[in-house]
Amino acid sequence: MKGIAFLRAINVGGRNVKMESLRALFEAEGFTSVETFIASGNVIFDVAAGKKAVALERAIETMLKNALGFDVAAFVRTGPELTAVAAHQPFSPAALKKSVAFNVAFLRSAPDATSVKALNAVKTPADSFHVRGRELYWLSTIRQGESKISNAVFEKKLGQRSTVRGIATIRKMAEKFGA
Repeated sequence: MKGIAFLRAINVGGRNVKMESLRALFEAEGFTSVETFIASGNVIFDVAAGKKAVALERAIETMLKNALGFDVAAFVRTGPELTAVAAHQPFSPAALKKSVAFNVAFLRSAPDATSVKALNAVKTPADSFHVRGRELYWLSTIRQGESKISNAVFEKKLGQRSTVRGIATIRKMAEKFGA
């Protein structure tokens, strides 16, 4: 089965980790059939049956900290989980038609009701949210750069780290690696 690691902010703040170097780090750590998907910290690899996402996330984060010298949060999903994320449609066709951006934030764990309530309290007329399991779906009628909402807002309100990807990228990855 395929595992997909979504890495948070690996290439920001003046850092530039080449995807070939990232693949080599994963391979040196014993991951097999390693691929990257676009240069934004999406790493695909084979996962042994029974391997838990939490253990993979911690192993990847430790490896990257040791190799790169800075923290990189990792969010692991299996191919079938990614397919389910790509297929889930929490927004109406009318809302989608009006939108400019449709993103998914990957979370470490499903947020509790209090955290979801705190997140919903910052909704704007332009930004809509939907939480399902370990994913936060975000639909916006304005560009992300124009919105008051950001990944930092998600992390503050939900009390945990996250990383955001566009739905188009997620759907392409699910089509290629989801089976």
